[in-house]
Amino acid sequence: MRERLSPRELPRWVEPATVFRMLEQESVDVFWLDAGAAATEGWSFVGLGEVSMLPEDVRLDVAPPDVALPPFLGGWVGWRDYESGALVAGAPVSDEREGSDPTWLRATRVVAFDHFARRAWTLSAPEEAEAWADAVATASVRPSDASPDRADGEGRIAEARHDPAEYAALIERCRELIRAGIAYQLCLTTRFTVPGAHDAVAVYERLRAATPAHHGGFVRIGGRALLSASPEQFLHAAGGVIRSRPIKGTRPRSADPQTDAALAAELATNVKERAENVMIVDLMRNDLSRVCVPGSIRVDGLWIVESYPAVHQLVSTVSGTAAEGTTIGALLEATFPAGSMTGAPKLSAMTRLHELEGGPRGVYAGCFGYVGVDGAVDLAMIIRSIVIDQDRALVGAGGGITWGSVAAAEVAEVATKARAPLAALGAEMPALWRSDILN
Repeated sequence: MRERLSPRELPRWVEPATVFRMLEQESVDVFWLDAGAAATEGWSFVGLGEVSMLPEDVRLDVAPPDVALPPFLGGWVGWRDYESGALVAGAPVSDEREGSDPTWLRATRVVAFDHFARRAWTLSAPEEAEAWADAVATASVRPSDASPDRADGEGRIAEARHDPAEYAALIERCRELIRAGIAYQLCLTTRFTVPGAHDAVAVYERLRAATPAHHGGFVRIGGRALLSASPEQFLHAAGGVIRSRPIKGTRPRSADPQTDAALAAELATNVKERAENVMIVDLMRNDLSRVCVPGSIRVDGLWIVESYPAVHQLVSTVSGTAAEGTTIGALLEATFPAGSMTGAPKLSAMTRLHELEGGPRGVYAGCFGYVGVDGAVDLAMIIRSIVIDQDRALVGAGGGITWGSVAAAEVAEVATKARAPLAALGAEMPALWRSDILN
């Protein structure tokens, strides 16, 4: 079914968390594309769907959207894992590649929230519109009803794929490859595992409270849930204009205002971070040029520091106009996996990272979000995220390595990125990864 869902504006605001709690108790397959706790701008979408494949032929070169309506009016919500993209790009992938479970839902009932205007719409099939609007308007489940302050796994210690010394050695191997001219940059990653069962909904509520982000989200399909506090928008398309906002460069926040400001200022001017960022900007310009009108590629913002509760980030924006006939399949083939999670040149970087990392990335370093029936797209990078299966939780973390990288600083950055997702799980960093040892 490719028809748009029927929108109906609600007479009053309802909280996204309230609607989400109501729906997740009703259905296993549920999503929340989350603009963040206490958001004052952007959109959130909460809803249900039916397991589906993502159609590759949805066209992006469409008319501008109706700004009086939500930007998502029906389509597909879900994720694409890193290895799926690496295979299409021609890179080798791990023999331990993780499963072929469904990863997309075709949205059937949705609530759209405009945080700036404080307006909300229900979206459904026309014959369900009245009943669906009534159910949402009277939703009364509160997030606090089933959200323990303490995690089920409180006191657990995460297991690491690499210890800091091993990761530092891999950084030096990356630098040797760069010196040899095999790559300019390599986004090296590792993984932390927390065994056991976890309450995915309660974990997500802790994650979003501690690290709200404009592209957070909860997507549960069958027995697997993706929980994300992602600050990185991978791809956005509306009215035929495609944008990407790669992040390269991270600094921790400080409780001391002067120290915090100094960290942000240092990030903004750091030669290594700026070089790393601009390499990925150039890679994204090249990727988008494969599906955009010649001459339409623009760098709309370069080296902008954006601050979040846990980190400062160095962000740039690249855009282009979709060529006639461009589809979501063509766009993903041209751009995925994202350059900010591979390095440059992309195929060379992915090939070498496969040799170095020692295992699959899985959902981490992939992308998630929505693809609309009308060609609207909003996909975020799967970073600062948790994947929960029935018997474990997975947290990936990494960073871009250039010739100017200092191993100790890169190791500390990985610890900074992994700390908040692990804390939401009630798990501690492995002893060798704890900040008091690294710093």
